[in-house]
Amino acid sequence: MRTRRLHLSLAAVASLSLLTAACSSDSNTAAPATAPADTDAPTTEPVATEQPSTTATEPPTTTIDLAAAAMAYTEPGEYPVGVTTLQLDKGPLVEVWYPAVAGTTGTDSYDVRDYTPPAIKEILTGDAPASYSYDAGRDAAVADGAYPVVLFSHGFTGIRVQSSFLTSHLASYGMIVVSPEHPSRDLTNVLGGTASGDQADSVDDLLKSLDLITAAGTDAASPFNGHVNAELVAALGHSAGGGTILGAAKDPRVDTYVSMASGVFLGRTDPNATTTTADPNALPDKPSFFMGGTVDAVVPMDTVTRPAFEAVPAPSLLWSITGVGHNGFDDFCTFGNGTGIIGVAEASGLGPLLEAQPQLKKLGQDGCIAPAIDVNSTFPLIRHAVTAWMRWQFGVDAEPVGLDASVTDQYDTPVEVASK
Repeated sequence: MRTRRLHLSLAAVASLSLLTAACSSDSNTAAPATAPADTDAPTTEPVATEQPSTTATEPPTTTIDLAAAAMAYTEPGEYPVGVTTLQLDKGPLVEVWYPAVAGTTGTDSYDVRDYTPPAIKEILTGDAPASYSYDAGRDAAVADGAYPVVLFSHGFTGIRVQSSFLTSHLASYGMIVVSPEHPSRDLTNVLGGTASGDQADSVDDLLKSLDLITAAGTDAASPFNGHVNAELVAALGHSAGGGTILGAAKDPRVDTYVSMASGVFLGRTDPNATTTTADPNALPDKPSFFMGGTVDAVVPMDTVTRPAFEAVPAPSLLWSITGVGHNGFDDFCTFGNGTGIIGVAEASGLGPLLEAQPQLKKLGQDGCIAPAIDVNSTFPLIRHAVTAWMRWQFGVDAEPVGLDASVTDQYDTPVEVASK
């Protein structure tokens, strides 16, 4: 694949106290400046209209519809979504979202309490929403075609399905999204006191998941046989997952990555994830996209995410979204009547315990309560931005759609864009 420059125009109880939302972790970045291979997926160019010329000799002019470009990928794509669960030989389960055959229907859901140790699950009996649902057919047949792969890495105290609002959306646009559980830092093991915090192990989880789906693409007995384009691979990580995808991006098979609410921890150790410092000179020379929120108190935009963007090799893109906090990039703020997993705990009568540990409570609600705005109002722009980046990197779109500074005033909340 040939190298491309970034062209951002629109032209074409101790364990219980850890029930905090997916905490920050290390982040390291990057993804390849590689030109996409040919695909059968339809190409979408930036929305434009021709204006009549004022004289017979002047060619027609083209005007970009900024509002349409900014919202191009907020709604689901052309494919119904299928979802299935696989397993690595080393043990962790792997969730896979993919384009399903026409006519696929259904609703898939998960309950976050099922990802806690049994003793804690027994306590979380309060009447508060603790599940997330989305349109998908469990184990549906895969649609005809070979699709690029997106590797997803969850955060500290996160789970493999934690960002289903986004992972299922990418599948509707013709991508196979592969998300392993990271026992080194997932919710179950953190609450159970068995999380190792081993960053290398989570990178291994992600790359072995790539091996798994690649092998399935050539296995006559697999439903993914003939449907995996392993020549096009991206990585997507939230919080601690940002560090994992940096490690994974050193693998030559990974072409690009998107880091959400994360960064590159330079010159120090990440206090939340036992992450070692990163050498700026060792960062993968691949296209990267950093997204973060202005009210994230776990991984602050100005002290972590923005410096990471500045440290990584070009080309790179940065989005700073006003009013978004740490858990604005996962499903967790939809729990507990909008107050996150902390709200689930409070509904179970555990409020006094949480009040005695205000810092942990703050972390658990970061992005779910004021000053953060409702995640349901920001999910669409996050879906659009990540989808637009992936489609561009995979060569489905000849130019990035609705990613540059010209569209930032088209959203319900301001977005600051920087690029290099």
